[in-house]
Amino acid sequence: MKYRIEITPAALDMIQGIKDRRITRQVVERIDRLQDDPEKQGKPLLGALSGYRSVRAAGQRFRVIFKIEDKTIVIVVIAIGLRKEGDKKDIYALARKMIRLNLIEDNR
Repeated sequence: MKYRIEITPAALDMIQGIKDRRITRQVVERIDRLQDDPEKQGKPLLGALSGYRSVRAAGQRFRVIFKIEDKTIVIVVIAIGLRKEGDKKDIYALARKMIRLNLIEDNR
């Protein structure tokens, strides 16, 4: 069964903000692969991001953060960016902040 993929406006802006078109293509291809067996891809996140999953893209540097909605058979991509542990531009820190500020609808 294939899942339908929805990309939030914030995640779409993040994709469009990637300057290297080759990396953009790799990220989009990785997102497309989430249609098949998304629960077997990436890893579940913890803490403020519990309920979401993360998968590596574009040579392991970028992360795609997404949520699986089994009832509607949809993958919701909420954020895409670089993993920079300890940096305020780290994609996980940014996703947590977006959820805290209600910039991402959190239906958990």
